[in-house]
Parts: sequence; C-alpha cells; structure tokens
Amino acid sequence: MQGLSKLFPTTEAFIVFALYIILFVFQGVFITASKTENGAYDYNTTLVVFLTELLKLFISAALYTIKRESKPNIFRAIIINRKLLLLYFIPSLLYCFYNNLAFINLSHYDPTTYYILLQFRVVLTALIFQVLFKRQLTFIQWVSLGILTFGCMVKNFDATSVKSQQDSDVVSQIFNIYFLSINFQNFCSCLAGTYNEYLLKTQGQNVDIFLQNVFMYLDSVLCNYFILLFKGEAGEMFNDFKSLGDIFVILIIVNSAIVGIVTSFFLKNLNSILKTYASALELVITAVVCYLLFNILITWYTIFSICLVSVAVGMYVKNPVNNSNPSQVEKRDKEPLLESVTSD
Repeated sequence: MQGLSKLFPTTEAFIVFALYIILFVFQGVFITASKTENGAYDYNTTLVVFLTELLKLFISAALYTIKRESKPNIFRAIIINRKLLLLYFIPSLLYCFYNNLAFINLSHYDPTTYYILLQFRVVLTALIFQVLFKRQLTFIQWVSLGILTFGCMVKNFDATSVKSQQDSDVVSQIFNIYFLSINFQNFCSCLAGTYNEYLLKTQGQNVDIFLQNVFMYLDSVLCNYFILLFKGEAGEMFNDFKSLGDIFVILIIVNSAIVGIVTSFFLKNLNSILKTYASALELVITAVVCYLLFNILITWYTIFSICLVSVAVGMYVKNPVNNSNPSQVEKRDKEPLLESVTSD
C-alpha cells in the first residue's frame, strides 16, 4: 500500500491513470475495427489526426473559457504566454509524427504486437527523463525497465509472425522497414511526452493546464495541416469528409481527443516514467479484448511477454519515481511565463 500511495498521491491521480489505460485500449480496438479486410484504411488517416487535434483544441479552449474566472481571455493569454506557445511546437510536431505513424504501424501489426513493440520506449523515456529533470533512477528501477524491455523483445519472436513469412529468416522479421518505423514512433513518443511533462511542471507550471492544452493543440493543428500540404491532400481535404462517416472512425476521433486531455493531466500529476508502465499494462488488456473481439491468437510468446511485463510493473510499484514536481530543475526553468503585457 505504501508503494501505491507513492504512485498515486490522490484519488484523482489513480482515476487519471485508469482512464489513460482504458482509453488507449479502446483506441487500438477502434483503429483495428476500422481497417478493411486486407488491412488497409478506406479513409484519409492524416485527416482523421487533423480533425482529432482540432477537436482537442475546441475542447481545451471551451474548458479554459468556462474555468477562466479572473484570468485573461484566451486571446490575451496566448499573447502573454507567446514564448510557451512556441515551445509547444516541439512536442506538437513529435506527437504529429507519432499519431500518423500509429495508423501505418497498426496496419502491419495486430494491436497486441503493436503495443508490445511500443514498449521499447520505456528505456529511452527513462534516459530523457533523467536528462531533463536531473533525477537519477535507482538500480531497482533500471532492472524493472530492463525486464520490461526484454518482455517487449520476446514478443518480436512471435511464432505466428515468423510463420506468416516463411521465406524470411528471423533477422529480417526483426529488422524491417516497419520495425524501424515503430521505433521512430517510439522516439517521437518518448521525447514528446517527456518534454511535454517538462513544460507542464517547469516553464508552464503557473499557467492554466487548459491553456497549455490550447497551445499544444493549436500547434498540432498547424503541424498536421502542413503534413496534409506536404502529402498534397490539403486541397482535397473536404472531399475526404464523406469517407469519415464510419462509426469507428468517429469513435477514433472522439476517443483520441479525450485521451489527449487525460494525458495532460497524467503528466501534470504523475510522470513520464509511470506513463510508460501504464502503456505496458495496456497490452495485457488489449490481448484479451482483441482475442474476444477479433479472435487474434494469444500465443505462448505473448503470454511469456505479458508475464515479464507484469513482473516489471510489480517491481516498479514498490520502487516508483517521485511524482512531485522536480525541485532540482534550475531556477531559471521554473520562472513562470505569465507576465504583464508591455506597452508595445
């Protein structure tokens, strides 16, 4: 119980943790259900990501306006905190890559495999976390992360994956273009999540969380629109709306928007390290759900991998990273950006 109290200092923190896992499991299921029989998507995935970020922006702006009270209106607040708005372009662009790669990678991996391969991000997140927050992880925490990573590697040798491509050897099963793609997605996730937490807890610690979400999603909308331009799809965007009428596509957009809001509270009240363990727990639930809904086989590789992940999570529960805001960060990083508007 002492470990759990360190993990979740408040009831609200535990609720955010649980919601984060549940919503991400739903996301994997919805995306899988939206695929055609040959594993492709009959809708514009970049447009779906763009609309999701737009919905997140509207929700965040509405919530900030409702809770504004004596705070400046949203347009004035953006001007006052323009430096923070620019800083949020970094995680916004990384999340933009991550969200678009999710559709590509889920079209080549079943949801359980996809989530397990995503767990390679745990060690990278820990390294970035140490650098940004100047906080060293303990030996037990690193052992836990190592076991978690090994559990992810085991799933990559899944017998069903090897059997599906009999002309390829094991090495080619591991080191292929989609494996590189999912690891780039891991990198984007690690850096974006950790840097987002850094902004929430340091340079933006005195800025309303809904306003920070407005910054994040305003930047994300711009980033996704530029991707549509790069792909030459911006001019045809309105023509693609008719393909978004599928119920699962709508659920993807709505669920992803809610996930974005929940994630901001997760990083504000918990931390990026715990977020990677929450993601690992998703695979346990996802494996069962996808077996029941899509009859996706749970192999012994999957079971062994899930066991390793469970052991790693259990070790971490007993030795969690401190969830409080970092005190070791330099004073200049903690100075609030909310300042008076100058006469010019």
